[in-house]
Amino acid sequence: MADYETSHNHNHHHSNHHQQPVSKETAFQALNTIIQLHFEKTLEKKRAIDLQKKELHKLFQIFFIFLALLFLAQSQSSRLQCRHCWIPITLLSIAHLIFYVSVAQTLRCINGFKYQRRCHKLTLGLATEKLREIKIRLGAANGGDYDGVADEEFEIHYQEPPESYFGKFKRNWALHFGFLILIYAFMISSSVVLLCF
Repeated sequence: MADYETSHNHNHHHSNHHQQPVSKETAFQALNTIIQLHFEKTLEKKRAIDLQKKELHKLFQIFFIFLALLFLAQSQSSRLQCRHCWIPITLLSIAHLIFYVSVAQTLRCINGFKYQRRCHKLTLGLATEKLREIKIRLGAANGGDYDGVADEEFEIHYQEPPESYFGKFKRNWALHFGFLILIYAFMISSSVVLLCF
């Protein structure tokens, strides 16, 4: 789902002989490169999430201003009667539908960026742990006694969260759209009360 470059997977030389250990300097450089890349990607996704959240807040502000104006117009108007209830109800239905689509699109972007950020954080954590393990082993071997690092030891595969992680997104969707349904029901009932009672 995230834009992971396949260059993270180091090329293997196809040979019948066993692979030679990689020098510790090469291993450190490879792991540090991966750590730096995923750290930058994590920050990039965080900035993208923040921008989308600002857009979501703007949408809610515009929507509530519209609802307030509609509510004010109904309460102040002397021309609107009970038989005119269909007018505010139609306006409310159209506005909620447009808002629903806009919020759905924004939430989809936010959730996508959150997922990508989580993947980069997991991969970053794995690379950091691998680097720490290698340093500990080098220290235990008194540095000079450790000839190299096996190639597979510093290969870091792109990590993805478990399926349970998506439950967070489902709860987020339910919260937003449950709130929208309550607002819609409140505005419809308020319109009927204002115009008919």
